[in-house]
Amino acid sequence: MRVPAEARVDLDAIGDNIGLLRDRAGGAEVMAMVKAEAYGHGLVEAAGAALAGGASWLGVAKLAEALRLRAAGITVRTLACIGVPGEPYADAIARDVDLTVGATWLLDEIVRAAEQAGRPARIHLKADTGMSRGGARGRDWEALVDAALKAEAEGHVRVAGVMSHFACADEPGHPSIAAQLDAFTGMLGYAEKTGARFEVRHIANSAAALTLPEARFDLVRPGIAAYGLTPVPAAGTFGLRPAMTLVAAAALVKRVPAGSGVSYGHTYHTERDTTLAVVPAGYGDGIPRHGSNLLQVLAGGRRRTIAGRVCMDQFVIDLGGDTLAAGDEVVLFGPGDRGEPTAQEWAEALGTISYEIVTRIGSRVPRTYPAGRR
Repeated sequence: MRVPAEARVDLDAIGDNIGLLRDRAGGAEVMAMVKAEAYGHGLVEAAGAALAGGASWLGVAKLAEALRLRAAGITVRTLACIGVPGEPYADAIARDVDLTVGATWLLDEIVRAAEQAGRPARIHLKADTGMSRGGARGRDWEALVDAALKAEAEGHVRVAGVMSHFACADEPGHPSIAAQLDAFTGMLGYAEKTGARFEVRHIANSAAALTLPEARFDLVRPGIAAYGLTPVPAAGTFGLRPAMTLVAAAALVKRVPAGSGVSYGHTYHTERDTTLAVVPAGYGDGIPRHGSNLLQVLAGGRRRTIAGRVCMDQFVIDLGGDTLAAGDEVVLFGPGDRGEPTAQEWAEALGTISYEIVTRIGSRVPRTYPAGRR
């Protein structure tokens, strides 16, 4: 069935990107982050592609994402990074999901859940090394380590990992990078001196995995790079290939006279008699409204700028003297092979990051997975 818009995901590209990251990891294992529907690419499908490419772990943000992977039959080590009170931790423990713990209240809840599940929970202690977001620091870190080791001695948990997260790894040379590495080393040292024996130590996101060999430890956690988008735009693409191509079928093509106001608010007026095409994707599908009169797409072999405001379900492009037929393909963004804009170009035009461009593509835009190259 033809659909107004679709996101075509190249699973081979995801696998190839993981292979590249694995090669760059210097012997560290790769945890492919598949949170937020695998950055908009499709949770289960992207997870399978990442594993085929050489990832040995998966990472998610929310516990429900990990449980979906288990329901889909994916049993590889999977880490859930965020927890709130009252979540089904016993189910997670029963399904062998690793859990991130950055506070003693959460440790206490997981201990109770482990008793309910009848097996120890696998946990990764999270150190706040300077991002001031998740994790514990100072005396809270010491209390968390001590409590976790006590729970391990009692058979309630296995302290499998220790982790942190960079604030500015995408800005090479930022002074916080070295400071966070020093803090992580010191907090890790305290835990090991106290008796912790970690299977994996990890702090490196995509940017750190690609640019900071000293941050790779036992495991790296690439997210955006797995999907072919650079985490450090100033440093280039690193050889990554974007996996998502967003396309739509032109819904209507018509001639209008010079001076015609286009879309809500008439923020665009035609300069001459011209041809307009209506593209059936709007901010309800994740096309940024603030891309009105700014973002470009590829139509009829040429780039066109969105004419007028992006609506909830559609936007308009001005074809000038060119022609297009209803049903013809319009490429909103992709890897750039045909001259279409990339998600990175959209991000730069809007003053944001490519992560936001791909993750905001809505659920009514189906993800399709064309036959791969393998």
